[in-house]
Amino acid sequence: MVKLINRIFKEMKPWVQAARLRTLPLSMSGIILGAFLAHSYQKFDGLIFLFALFTTISLQVLSNFANDYGDGVKGTDAGHRIGPKRALQIGAISPKQMLRGVYISAIIAFLFAVILIYLSFGVENFKYSICFLVLGILSIVASIKYTVGKNPYGYYGLGDVFVFLFFGLLSVLGSLFLFVRQFEILALLPAFTLGFLSVGVLNVNNMRDSVSDRLSNKNTLVVKMGDGFAKKYHYCLLILAFVFALTYVLFNYKSPFQFIYLISFIPITSHFITIYKNNDPKKLDPELKKLALSTFLFSVLFGLGQIL
Repeated sequence: MVKLINRIFKEMKPWVQAARLRTLPLSMSGIILGAFLAHSYQKFDGLIFLFALFTTISLQVLSNFANDYGDGVKGTDAGHRIGPKRALQIGAISPKQMLRGVYISAIIAFLFAVILIYLSFGVENFKYSICFLVLGILSIVASIKYTVGKNPYGYYGLGDVFVFLFFGLLSVLGSLFLFVRQFEILALLPAFTLGFLSVGVLNVNNMRDSVSDRLSNKNTLVVKMGDGFAKKYHYCLLILAFVFALTYVLFNYKSPFQFIYLISFIPITSHFITIYKNNDPKKLDPELKKLALSTFLFSVLFGLGQIL
């Protein structure tokens, strides 16, 4: 029995590593923030929240598997890469196995999305169900097409746009709509904040990998604009994130507790200073984690501020 458990653990370990669990808090941030906003409208539903989390986690795992596969078969994850070693890169998972993992995780994500849509809209809101089903399919396609296929959008500098749309607008506004079943225009402000912070995480990742990306013709926005402009772009993302969050609180002020989210901007400010002083891509990997966790902290604190 012990040998069987050890064998299972050994076989699962590279898949757990390929799932990149450290990316999950960022992917959950929009759902958490949307749920808190829904709670502030007295429209929260625990089951919808649970399946929204299942859906977004499965989409993130799908994206990570697809990214591992796409970069692996294209040779992007070669010896020049600074970040953590990928499963295909070190031979822990074969391309065929990873592609199978992409297919299975895509099916799981779709099934979770269907259950989520049914829980939220039932059979009486058919138009909403169809709309969100299309959005779910687009999310699956976007998760795969970032690095997979002949024309992956991540190789043409469009990753920032898709991260902003899916991690910011769709994640926050979409999850909020699942609860309240109507569009709340003021919620665009925190959705923009989360979108800018999420793009910031991607930008740090691309600044870290700029050398290997240039060598493998992965034309991210950082590669296109150069490292100097990438840093200025990064400053703008962080500043805009702060401005939009503050604007929401000022327009929707109810309690001083709404300013509790400012705590999350303490590590973000520290991150800002580090990026400003740093000129070594090798030192950016810890900043990737710092900004991702700070974004997660923002979503929790900002959400709490709306219901306290």
